[in-house]
Parts: sequence; structure tokens; C-alpha cells
Amino acid sequence: MLEIIGITFPVFGLIALGYAVVWKGLFSQDDLKVFGKYVLNIALPALLFSALARNPISEVFQPEYIAIYGIASLGSMGLSYLWFTLRPTGPARRAIAVMGAGCPNSGYLGLPILMLAFPNVAASAISMNLIVENLVMVPLSLLLLDLSRPRDGQSMAKLLGGIFLGILKRPMIIGMILGMLTSILGGHLPVPFERLTTLLAGSTAPIALMVIGGSLVGLPLQGNLSMALQIVVTKLILHPALAALIIMAGATLGLSGMDPTLAAALIVSASMPMLGIYAILAQDYGHAGMASMAMLGSVVFGFFTSSALLFLLL
Repeated sequence: MLEIIGITFPVFGLIALGYAVVWKGLFSQDDLKVFGKYVLNIALPALLFSALARNPISEVFQPEYIAIYGIASLGSMGLSYLWFTLRPTGPARRAIAVMGAGCPNSGYLGLPILMLAFPNVAASAISMNLIVENLVMVPLSLLLLDLSRPRDGQSMAKLLGGIFLGILKRPMIIGMILGMLTSILGGHLPVPFERLTTLLAGSTAPIALMVIGGSLVGLPLQGNLSMALQIVVTKLILHPALAALIIMAGATLGLSGMDPTLAAALIVSASMPMLGIYAILAQDYGHAGMASMAMLGSVVFGFFTSSALLFLLL
């Protein structure tokens, strides 16, 4: 068990440190926004590019992993949608709950945990997670949020086109595309450039975790507590449980030959708290309090659920 704590404690310890330095006034929320932009626009794209460019495309793009991760995420979102449809829940609040159920924080939180627990497959797993999340889960979530408002005559095609165009412009996605192209073409990075990307990539995890912690300071913790707790349960328990069931079913039926370490990384990835901008997106729809409580709860309880899950898998 001490080995497991050695994985989760540094990660959640940095989150706690990020919270403490903002709470004590050593850094401001504006400072954290600058750090967050650095991670999102420079460090994380460099890490993804480096991870994809260095390895054969067959190692970093495995259809079986992508399919299972996508099905588990869609399943978690689908069951959440059904559950909150059967209850007296408005469309915007339901859309926020669905996003929380199936969109993990792979870039900021999943990355450092996988790097410590599964270093040999971490980069590949995170790259595939982000492909699924950015091309399927996030667009679907944004679509549900947009559909909860009057469309003012805007066509579905135009709505989807705007969402996907915004995603494709992200530096993280550009870094992934360039990395995959380099891998497919069999190119080799010049040593100086490789060292540059390695240095940038190494700064991703600690700064990202500090940003997560600092962003929790001052969240509006007022709203539907019951629904927030339900969102936490769907994210931390339902999502990884579905991933594990799909993997076990595939192995039992002889349909899955995934490497056990990669399969474990997939389950742990599904257990991560929701994406970092969750509360910010909910704010535009009048449910920042509920989303903030769900986000804070998923981070706090995530320490215990991820530790227990790693104990079972390692």
C-alpha cells in the first residue's frame, strides 16, 4: 500500500500545494491562469508531440484501446443522461452532469498519475485518451450544452462545424497531429530539438497539478449538493467500472488482446476527475455552484478512489 501512496500522494500533494499558495496569497488566480496557458499551449503540446513522434504509430495509436475508452466514456455519459432525464432535471443542468460523467482530466491529472504508475505506456495512453476526449466526448458535451439554449435558427451542421473547428485550432491537437505525422513518415527529431521538447514536456505535470489546486480556491460552493454528489459517483466509479467490464468481457469472449498494463492504464484514466474547465463551462449556464462542488468532490474523493484502484491493479 505504501507503494500506491507513493504514486497518488505526490500528485494530490501538488494539488494541495497549489490550493495553499493561492489561498495564502502567494499567487493569485490571475497568476494561475498564466501557468495554465503555459501548460495548455506550450508544455502539453510539446509532450504529446514528443511522445507521438518518437514511437511507431502502431504503438501510440491502438484502435482497440481507443474503441474501449470511447465506448466506456459514451456509456457513462449515456447512463448519466438517462438517469437525469428520469429525474426532474433541466436540459442545461443535465448536459453539465453528462459532461462530468464522461470527460476526465487526462491532460492535467491523468498524465502525472500514469507517468508514475505506468511509465512505459503513459505517453501512449494519454495521447489516445486525448484523441477520444477532444474528438468525441468534449464536442458531444458542448453540443448538449448548446442545444439546451435556443438555437436562433443556427443549423446543426454549423453548430458542429464551429465546435470542431475550435478544437482543431488548439495547440494540443496541433501537437498531436504533427507528432503522428512525424511518426508515420518515420522522421527522426534532431537532438537539440528533441532535448528542447523533453525539457518542456517535463514541466507539464507539476505546473498542471498546481493549477488544478489553485483553481479550486474561491469556487462558488452553493447549489444542488445531491446532484453534485451523483456526478462525482458517475465520474469516479461508474466510468472506470464500465471500462473494466468492457475489458473483462472482451477478454472472456476472446475479442480483446490488449496488453494488461495498457488495460490498467485505461481503467485508471477513466477514474480521473472531470476536466479542469468544468466549472467555467457550467458558469455560462448558471450552474457554476453545482459544477464546482462536483469538481471539488471529485478531486478530494479521487485521492481515495484512485489509490484503491491502483491497489487492485498493480
